[in-house]
Amino acid sequence: METNKKIVQHLRHLLAIANDGKEGYKNAAENADAPELKALFTTYSIQRAEFEMELKSCIHQLGGEADNEHGGPLGALHRTWIDIKTALTPNDNSAVLGAAITGEKAALNSYDDVLVESDISYDIRQTLLNHREDINECLRNIEKLEHQYAHS
Repeated sequence: METNKKIVQHLRHLLAIANDGKEGYKNAAENADAPELKALFTTYSIQRAEFEMELKSCIHQLGGEADNEHGGPLGALHRTWIDIKTALTPNDNSAVLGAAITGEKAALNSYDDVLVESDISYDIRQTLLNHREDINECLRNIEKLEHQYAHS
């Protein structure tokens, strides 16, 4: 039972990250001026909402409580940083993309920290690996766009 508590704690951390990503991408979509970025960020916000539902399901399977609806304090700070950055540099797509890259790298690190745990069931591990793969793909896409906007 102690193992479940530890895994639930890890999953709740990932849930906070998923929520931060959902809110961060929603915020980024509102702050981006390029239509392609607005659409992409909206898509990623929806994807993170799906991660959120899947993580909540995993937490419930383990008998845990999934009550994180607003993300973590670091995510809130990161979203605030995006707000400030875009207020100071209106329509700076590169700045918004850079902030998204920072968030995605942090998310990957958090998933990696959890995936080293040996006590995670096969089903939950597959869910986490799928999320990690999607986050990594998202990071690659955003890095390409950031490079594109930095040189345009």
